[in-house]
Amino acid sequence: MKIIAVANQKGGVGKSTTVVNLAASLGIRNKKVLCVDLDPQGNSTSGFGIKKKTVPLTSYDVVMGRCRIEEAVIETEFANISVICSTLNLAGAEVELTSEEDRASKLKSRLLTIKDNYDYILIDCPPSLSLLTINALCAADEVLIPLQCEFYSLEGLSQLVESIRRIKQHYNPSLEIGGIVFTMADTRLNLTNQVVSEVRKHFPDQVYKTSIPRNVKISESPSFGMPIIYYDRLSKGADAYERLAEELLRRDGEKKVRPDRKLLRRGNR
Repeated sequence: MKIIAVANQKGGVGKSTTVVNLAASLGIRNKKVLCVDLDPQGNSTSGFGIKKKTVPLTSYDVVMGRCRIEEAVIETEFANISVICSTLNLAGAEVELTSEEDRASKLKSRLLTIKDNYDYILIDCPPSLSLLTINALCAADEVLIPLQCEFYSLEGLSQLVESIRRIKQHYNPSLEIGGIVFTMADTRLNLTNQVVSEVRKHFPDQVYKTSIPRNVKISESPSFGMPIIYYDRLSKGADAYERLAEELLRRDGEKKVRPDRKLLRRGNR
């Protein structure tokens, strides 16, 4: 079992997209996955086609201890994927947590009670080093960093690495950078190749070989409430996230796990 925080202090880099699509690719490989949406924007929640207004208990209730964590878990129609949803009320947790004892470890203590029920827990973090992100990093075994191929991403990466170092030092000694994955990559552009080269130079062991391309189908799939492999499994985006899942599993010491294509039928609507 592994808890992975998908984090980047910069917004719009593909955190939620990566959580949704990586989870789906692991799910059809018969890995039980729990996605914890810890971003008040709730993009991961929407990405699985869940209507926020119908959700009785959310990550806000979990973090603030207003329910048992298992009560907030929603089984999706997608193979082996469960979600703890988010709505805008999660933003209020930032203020409320400041006066709480052990405010950095609220999520960790909740996840401890159910983590053995899953092979992977993916936490979608907000785009800032807020108390919510700190909670995610304190609970995680490792951090997966989606990185857009542009100049400002390099600056943001150094800041994030420093933040992870501080969390590791003060709260979570076992926290590691599990990997950096390039998103919205266009290898035809010189800038893309320059950014990739620079990051690989400084993080040779952490950078995933798989990168996620710019792909119209990836952009369309959230509006249909489906991960890309359910929306269009033959697209370049679907292929990329499947390869990312395979690479993640290899890094975790597993042999090649063939996807069960029959499980994709659960996503048909």
